[in-house]
Amino acid sequence: MDKPAVNAQGDDKIEEWAFSDFQIGKRLGDGKFGKVYLAREKVSGYIIALKVIYLEKLEKYQHHSHLYQEILIQSSLAHPNVLRLYTWFRNETAIYLVLEYAAGGELYKVLKNHGHFSEKQSATYIASLVNALMYLHRNNVIHRDIKPENLLLDLDGVLKIADFGWAVKSNEKRYTVCGTIDYLAPEMVEKREHDHAVDNWTLGILCYEFLYGVPPFEDESQRHTYQRIKKVDLKFPETPFVSDDAKDLICKILVKDSSKRLSLLKILEHPWIVKNSDPIGYVANDPMDYSK
Repeated sequence: MDKPAVNAQGDDKIEEWAFSDFQIGKRLGDGKFGKVYLAREKVSGYIIALKVIYLEKLEKYQHHSHLYQEILIQSSLAHPNVLRLYTWFRNETAIYLVLEYAAGGELYKVLKNHGHFSEKQSATYIASLVNALMYLHRNNVIHRDIKPENLLLDLDGVLKIADFGWAVKSNEKRYTVCGTIDYLAPEMVEKREHDHAVDNWTLGILCYEFLYGVPPFEDESQRHTYQRIKKVDLKFPETPFVSDDAKDLICKILVKDSSKRLSLLKILEHPWIVKNSDPIGYVANDPMDYSK
Protein backbone atom coordinates (compact mmCIF):
# COMPACT_ATOMS: atom_id res chain seq x y z
CA MET A 1 0.00 0.00 0.00
CA ASP A 2 1.54 3.28 -1.11
CA LYS A 3 1.12 5.28 2.09
CA PRO A 4 3.43 6.72 4.71
CA ALA A 5 4.02 4.67 7.86
CA VAL A 6 1.48 5.36 10.56
CA ASN A 7 4.14 6.95 12.74
CA ALA A 8 5.18 9.48 10.11
CA GLN A 9 4.04 13.10 10.15
CA GLY A 10 2.31 12.61 6.76
CA ASP A 11 1.38 16.29 6.48
CA ASP A 12 1.61 16.25 2.66
CA LYS A 13 -0.25 12.94 2.28
CA ILE A 14 -3.06 13.20 4.77
CA GLU A 15 -5.68 12.73 2.04
CA GLU A 16 -4.37 9.22 1.38
CA TRP A 17 -5.66 7.84 4.66
CA ALA A 18 -9.23 6.57 5.09
CA PHE A 19 -11.35 5.23 7.92
CA SER A 20 -11.34 1.83 6.19
CA ASP A 21 -7.56 1.58 6.74
CA PHE A 22 -8.18 0.91 10.43
CA GLN A 23 -9.72 -1.94 12.37
CA ILE A 24 -11.75 -0.32 15.14
CA GLY A 25 -11.69 -1.72 18.67
CA LYS A 26 -13.20 -0.64 21.97
CA ARG A 27 -14.24 2.91 22.72
CA LEU A 28 -11.70 4.63 24.96
CA GLY A 29 -13.60 7.80 25.71
CA ASP A 30 -16.12 10.46 24.73
CA GLY A 31 -15.66 14.16 24.20
CA LYS A 32 -17.64 17.26 23.32
CA PHE A 33 -17.01 16.79 19.59
CA GLY A 34 -16.75 13.04 19.19
CA LYS A 35 -15.27 9.78 20.45
CA VAL A 36 -11.91 8.04 20.84
CA TYR A 37 -11.38 4.41 19.83
CA LEU A 38 -8.62 1.88 20.14
CA ALA A 39 -7.67 0.96 16.58
CA ARG A 40 -5.18 -1.04 14.52
CA GLU A 41 -3.77 0.02 11.16
CA LYS A 42 -4.59 -2.99 8.99
CA VAL A 43 -1.37 -3.25 6.98
CA SER A 44 1.27 -2.58 9.63
CA GLY A 45 -0.72 -3.86 12.63
CA TYR A 46 0.28 -0.68 14.47
CA ILE A 47 -1.95 0.05 17.49
CA ILE A 48 -3.13 3.63 17.83
CA ALA A 49 -5.91 5.72 19.37
CA LEU A 50 -8.28 7.09 16.74
CA LYS A 51 -10.06 10.28 17.72
CA VAL A 52 -13.21 10.84 15.67
CA ILE A 53 -14.41 14.45 15.57
CA TYR A 54 -17.80 14.94 13.93
CA LEU A 55 -18.09 17.85 11.49
CA GLU A 56 -21.67 18.47 12.57
CA LYS A 57 -20.46 19.14 16.12
CA LEU A 58 -17.62 21.37 14.89
CA GLU A 59 -20.08 23.45 12.89
CA LYS A 60 -22.52 23.69 15.79
CA TYR A 61 -19.85 25.13 18.11
CA GLN A 62 -17.90 26.97 15.34
CA HIS A 63 -14.76 25.14 16.40
CA HIS A 64 -13.04 24.53 13.04
CA SER A 65 -10.18 27.03 13.34
CA HIS A 66 -9.58 26.00 16.94
CA LEU A 67 -9.22 22.36 15.94
CA TYR A 68 -6.85 23.07 13.06
CA GLN A 69 -4.63 25.11 15.38
CA GLU A 70 -4.58 22.14 17.78
CA ILE A 71 -3.64 19.78 14.93
CA LEU A 72 -0.88 22.04 13.65
CA ILE A 73 0.66 22.39 17.11
CA GLN A 74 0.44 18.78 18.28
CA SER A 75 1.53 17.22 14.98
CA SER A 76 4.73 19.30 15.09
CA LEU A 77 5.78 17.97 18.52
CA ALA A 78 7.97 14.95 19.26
CA HIS A 79 8.92 14.39 22.91
CA PRO A 80 8.74 11.29 25.17
CA ASN A 81 6.36 13.07 27.55
CA VAL A 82 4.06 14.53 24.86
CA LEU A 83 1.38 12.37 23.25
CA ARG A 84 2.15 12.05 19.55
CA LEU A 85 -0.30 13.07 16.85
CA TYR A 86 0.98 10.94 13.98
CA THR A 87 -1.31 12.16 11.22
CA TRP A 88 -4.90 13.11 10.46
CA PHE A 89 -7.46 12.81 7.68
CA ARG A 90 -11.09 13.63 7.00
CA ASN A 91 -14.14 12.53 5.06
CA GLU A 92 -17.60 13.99 4.51
CA THR A 93 -18.73 13.38 8.12
CA ALA A 94 -15.69 13.59 10.42
CA ILE A 95 -12.07 14.51 11.04
CA TYR A 96 -9.87 11.69 12.34
CA LEU A 97 -6.77 12.15 14.50
CA VAL A 98 -4.32 9.23 14.57
CA LEU A 99 -2.80 9.41 18.05
CA GLU A 100 -0.27 7.51 20.11
CA TYR A 101 -2.07 4.94 22.26
CA ALA A 102 -1.44 5.44 25.99
CA ALA A 103 -2.43 2.08 27.44
CA GLY A 104 -2.26 3.26 31.06
CA GLY A 105 -5.17 5.65 30.57
CA GLU A 106 -5.91 8.97 32.28
CA LEU A 107 -3.79 9.97 35.27
CA TYR A 108 -7.00 11.45 36.71
CA LYS A 109 -8.58 8.00 37.07
CA VAL A 110 -5.44 6.54 38.64
CA LEU A 111 -5.28 9.41 41.14
CA LYS A 112 -8.96 9.04 42.07
CA ASN A 113 -8.55 5.29 42.54
CA HIS A 114 -5.59 5.71 44.88
CA GLY A 115 -6.56 8.94 46.65
CA HIS A 116 -3.07 10.41 46.43
CA PHE A 117 0.41 9.54 45.18
CA SER A 118 3.63 8.91 47.06
CA GLU A 119 6.30 11.61 47.06
CA LYS A 120 8.41 9.47 44.72
CA GLN A 121 5.61 9.08 42.16
CA SER A 122 4.52 12.71 42.48
CA ALA A 123 8.07 14.00 41.98
CA THR A 124 8.54 11.71 38.99
CA TYR A 125 5.39 13.02 37.34
CA ILE A 126 6.34 16.64 38.03
CA ALA A 127 9.86 16.09 36.63
CA SER A 128 8.35 14.49 33.53
CA LEU A 129 6.02 17.45 33.09
CA VAL A 130 8.90 19.89 33.53
CA ASN A 131 10.89 18.12 30.81
CA ALA A 132 7.89 18.25 28.47
CA LEU A 133 7.18 21.92 29.23
CA MET A 134 10.80 22.90 28.69
CA TYR A 135 10.48 21.37 25.23
CA LEU A 136 7.12 23.06 24.55
CA HIS A 137 8.25 26.47 25.76
CA ARG A 138 11.47 26.27 23.69
CA ASN A 139 9.15 25.81 20.72
CA ASN A 140 6.99 28.77 21.82
CA VAL A 141 4.05 26.51 22.74
CA ILE A 142 1.99 27.27 25.85
CA HIS A 143 -0.35 24.41 26.77
CA ARG A 144 -2.72 26.37 29.08
CA ASP A 145 -4.81 23.39 30.21
CA ILE A 146 -2.57 20.95 32.06
CA LYS A 147 -4.68 18.90 34.48
CA PRO A 148 -4.91 15.20 35.44
CA GLU A 149 -7.63 14.57 32.83
CA ASN A 150 -5.22 15.73 30.10
CA LEU A 151 -2.32 13.59 31.30
CA LEU A 152 -2.05 10.00 30.09
CA LEU A 153 0.17 7.06 31.01
CA ASP A 154 1.72 4.59 28.61
CA LEU A 155 2.11 0.87 29.30
CA ASP A 156 5.26 1.52 31.38
CA GLY A 157 3.65 4.28 33.42
CA VAL A 158 5.44 7.11 31.60
CA LEU A 159 3.44 10.34 31.63
CA LYS A 160 2.25 11.99 28.40
CA ILE A 161 0.74 15.46 28.00
CA ALA A 162 -2.35 15.24 25.77
CA ASP A 163 -5.19 17.46 24.54
CA PHE A 164 -3.76 20.62 23.00
CA GLY A 165 -7.18 22.19 22.54
CA TRP A 166 -6.24 25.37 24.45
CA ALA A 167 -2.59 25.41 23.37
CA VAL A 168 -1.17 28.37 21.50
CA LYS A 169 2.09 28.86 19.62
CA SER A 170 3.34 32.34 20.42
CA ASN A 171 6.20 34.18 22.11
CA GLU A 172 3.97 37.16 22.88
CA LYS A 173 1.70 37.87 25.83
CA ARG A 174 -1.82 36.44 25.52
CA TYR A 175 -5.17 37.62 26.87
CA THR A 176 -7.62 34.74 26.30
CA VAL A 177 -9.04 33.31 29.52
CA CYS A 178 -8.97 29.54 29.03
CA GLY A 179 -8.37 26.31 30.87
CA THR A 180 -10.06 24.72 33.88
CA ILE A 181 -11.08 26.68 36.99
CA ASP A 182 -9.03 24.90 39.67
CA TYR A 183 -5.85 25.16 37.58
CA LEU A 184 -6.08 28.79 36.42
CA ALA A 185 -3.22 31.12 37.32
CA PRO A 186 -4.07 34.44 39.07
CA GLU A 187 -3.27 36.45 35.94
CA MET A 188 -5.93 34.50 34.03
CA VAL A 189 -8.50 34.80 36.82
CA GLU A 190 -7.89 38.56 36.88
CA LYS A 191 -8.04 38.68 33.04
CA ARG A 192 -4.55 40.10 32.75
CA GLU A 193 -2.02 39.25 30.05
CA HIS A 194 -0.26 35.92 30.46
CA ASP A 195 2.62 33.91 29.05
CA HIS A 196 4.29 30.50 29.52
CA ALA A 197 4.38 31.05 33.30
CA VAL A 198 0.74 29.89 33.48
CA ASP A 199 2.03 26.38 32.75
CA ASN A 200 4.57 26.71 35.59
CA TRP A 201 1.74 27.68 37.96
CA THR A 202 -0.14 24.53 37.01
CA LEU A 203 2.83 22.41 38.12
CA GLY A 204 2.38 23.76 41.65
CA ILE A 205 -1.33 22.94 41.54
CA LEU A 206 -0.63 19.41 40.30
CA CYS A 207 2.14 18.79 42.81
CA TYR A 208 -0.31 19.65 45.61
CA GLU A 209 -3.08 17.56 44.07
CA PHE A 210 -0.82 14.54 43.56
CA LEU A 211 0.19 14.63 47.23
CA TYR A 212 -3.15 15.56 48.84
CA GLY A 213 -5.68 14.22 46.34
CA VAL A 214 -7.42 17.56 45.67
CA PRO A 215 -6.33 20.85 44.06
CA PRO A 216 -5.32 23.50 46.63
CA PHE A 217 -7.88 26.19 45.87
CA GLU A 218 -10.93 23.99 45.32
CA ASP A 219 -13.95 25.47 47.12
CA GLU A 220 -17.74 25.27 47.32
CA SER A 221 -18.31 27.68 44.45
CA GLN A 222 -16.51 29.07 41.42
CA ARG A 223 -16.50 32.53 43.02
CA HIS A 224 -14.80 31.29 46.17
CA THR A 225 -12.25 29.33 44.13
CA TYR A 226 -11.44 32.48 42.15
CA GLN A 227 -11.03 34.47 45.36
CA ARG A 228 -8.65 31.90 46.83
CA ILE A 229 -6.58 31.82 43.63
CA LYS A 230 -6.30 35.63 43.58
CA LYS A 231 -5.12 35.66 47.21
CA VAL A 232 -3.00 32.50 46.76
CA ASP A 233 -4.85 31.21 49.83
CA LEU A 234 -2.65 28.13 50.21
CA LYS A 235 -3.28 25.75 53.12
CA PHE A 236 -1.50 22.48 53.85
CA PRO A 237 -3.49 19.80 55.71
CA GLU A 238 -1.64 17.94 58.44
CA THR A 239 -0.39 14.64 57.07
CA PRO A 240 2.74 12.52 57.56
CA PHE A 241 2.86 11.76 53.84
CA VAL A 242 4.01 15.22 52.70
CA SER A 243 7.48 16.50 53.54
CA ASP A 244 8.55 20.09 54.22
CA ASP A 245 10.62 19.99 51.01
CA ALA A 246 7.48 19.24 49.00
CA LYS A 247 5.63 22.13 50.62
CA ASP A 248 8.60 24.41 49.96
CA LEU A 249 8.52 23.58 46.25
CA ILE A 250 4.77 24.17 46.02
CA CYS A 251 5.08 27.54 47.77
CA LYS A 252 7.84 28.65 45.40
CA ILE A 253 5.79 27.77 42.33
CA LEU A 254 2.42 29.13 43.49
CA VAL A 255 3.51 32.76 43.54
CA LYS A 256 1.10 35.43 42.32
CA ASP A 257 3.78 37.49 40.54
CA SER A 258 4.48 35.30 37.52
CA SER A 259 7.98 36.77 37.11
CA LYS A 260 8.91 35.44 40.56
CA ARG A 261 7.46 31.97 40.00
CA LEU A 262 10.06 29.21 40.12
CA SER A 263 11.46 28.55 36.64
CA LEU A 264 11.27 25.09 35.09
CA LEU A 265 15.02 24.59 35.48
CA LYS A 266 14.88 25.61 39.16
CA ILE A 267 12.00 23.18 39.70
CA LEU A 268 14.15 20.35 38.31
CA GLU A 269 17.01 21.42 40.59
CA HIS A 270 14.84 21.63 43.72
CA PRO A 271 15.99 19.20 46.48
CA TRP A 272 12.59 17.47 46.62
CA ILE A 273 12.66 16.67 42.89
CA VAL A 274 16.33 15.62 42.98
CA LYS A 275 15.73 13.33 45.95
CA ASN A 276 12.47 11.71 44.85
CA SER A 277 12.07 11.70 41.06
CA ASP A 278 12.92 8.64 39.00
CA PRO A 279 15.00 9.62 35.95
CA ILE A 280 13.44 6.80 33.89
CA GLY A 281 10.06 8.47 34.28
CA TYR A 282 8.25 5.82 36.34
CA VAL A 283 8.71 3.77 39.50
CA ALA A 284 10.27 0.71 37.94
CA ASN A 285 9.95 -1.69 40.88
CA ASP A 286 6.20 -1.24 41.42
CA PRO A 287 4.58 1.46 39.26
CA MET A 288 1.14 0.86 40.74
CA ASP A 289 2.17 1.38 44.39
CA TYR A 290 1.20 5.05 44.55
CA SER A 291 0.04 5.57 48.12
CA LYS A 292 3.05 4.82 50.32
